[in-house]
Amino acid sequence: MVHSTTHSSTPATWKKDPGLRFRMILTTFLLFALYIFFLAAITTYFDVGLISMAAIFGLFSLGQWYFSDKLALRSMGARIVNATEYPDLHASITRLAWQADLPTPKIAVSSIQTPNAFATGRSKNHAAVCVTEGLLRLLNEDELEGVIAHELAHIKNKDVTIMTIASFLSTIAFFIVRWGFFFGGGRNNRGSAPIYVAIAISFAVWILSFFLIKALSRYREFAADRGAATITQNPAALASALRKISTGISMMPPGGELKSQSEMNAFFIIPIRKGFIGKLFKTHPPMEERIERLNELQYNF
Repeated sequence: MVHSTTHSSTPATWKKDPGLRFRMILTTFLLFALYIFFLAAITTYFDVGLISMAAIFGLFSLGQWYFSDKLALRSMGARIVNATEYPDLHASITRLAWQADLPTPKIAVSSIQTPNAFATGRSKNHAAVCVTEGLLRLLNEDELEGVIAHELAHIKNKDVTIMTIASFLSTIAFFIVRWGFFFGGGRNNRGSAPIYVAIAISFAVWILSFFLIKALSRYREFAADRGAATITQNPAALASALRKISTGISMMPPGGELKSQSEMNAFFIIPIRKGFIGKLFKTHPPMEERIERLNELQYNF
């Protein structure tokens, strides 16, 4: 049984996570090294100078980072809602943001029926928390606050910014792999090698960057769970919410919404991929392990 959340009169005491910080620095360094290799390799096979290619990638990255909240919300068919439309949701997020010592983020609701939530935005001052209508119907008040606190912890830990930047390289490499085959398999403009060489390099970079991001992403979920427990003082509520969300997702019919949302898996509180491929490319730790750690935290409150 989920106990009622205790509303503190002072902001939560936030403990920095050295493990998360170390993983962020290490992953960023390795991705940067991979980025330099990628630029050098691609410019060898395309008639574009290194400076021009870097400028193109830099502008694309800046645009992705700056508009990350709008792009993510649009991909989920979500809209910003006001306090008149969702008074309880606004009150809850405003109070929890204060408890986390954060500015109140923009609040968005997606009409999608799959129960889920995510945070997005380039900084804590330009962040948004989005929940789906399916989630609002599924969870009780304490469970919903646990999920919201988890998303606020991502904002507090700067996860959204780091993951947006980290995912940029893999996105570019993926597009080259995807469209390289479409636009031709002959020699490039320099005539030095088939375009398939560039595609092969891009594929290798995409795989390597994916697994680097995956390693960071899985740890940050544990950190956000701990952060949610600190904010709400009620780890059991989040544990209960994770069970309900996982069950709710498993009952959704394959294809349709689930297929269209797959690109947002790294940002969801519970990923939606299923089967062997879903396990191989999962960005989150096993749900049961997350719940076990939350249950252990419950004894501290």
